[in-house]
Amino acid sequence: MRLFFAILALLANVAVVGLVMVWIGARFSGGLAGLRDRIHRSLHGYEYWFAFVVALVCTLGSLYLSEVEHFEPCRLCWFQRIAMYPLVPILGIAAWRRDRWIRPYAVTLAAIGLAISIRHYIIQNFPSLESGGSCSLTAPCTADPLWVWGWATIPYMALSGFALIIALMVVARANDRSPDSDSSVDPEVIS
Repeated sequence: MRLFFAILALLANVAVVGLVMVWIGARFSGGLAGLRDRIHRSLHGYEYWFAFVVALVCTLGSLYLSEVEHFEPCRLCWFQRIAMYPLVPILGIAAWRRDRWIRPYAVTLAAIGLAISIRHYIIQNFPSLESGGSCSLTAPCTADPLWVWGWATIPYMALSGFALIIALMVVARANDRSPDSDSSVDPEVIS
């Protein structure tokens, strides 16, 4: 399972880097603009479902690591969980109801989780930077029992999930603003 989680994180990174490169490159290249438009069309209407699945897999993965593998979460891991766990029902309900108004809340939670994950990953790689007693002796933030390939740790995997959720919400925003999209919520869904 550890390798599986690391592979998922790597795939999330490839997706995020690919999306960023295509979106930036589309400003300068007609070919990349066409690819961006094809990505828009193929993801249109499914961005929230994909983000929901990412949040669900991250949540289930963290529960697996703590409850099955018995890894004790450190304080920063708990903060990352606080940001990730609510994304499951928020994105699930938004996907089911086609509610595009939830995007700013999802992005805010994911951005907070991303910032905490980055800080945690830096502390793991540079333990001398840990100050202020943010972690305990029983579950130090500098330790991680899951170092795959020498760089994929639990905070790195969380960072990958948060980054992919944000990227999917950016794609959803772009799709909501496209001229052929109806960004309004279906009135039948609200009632």
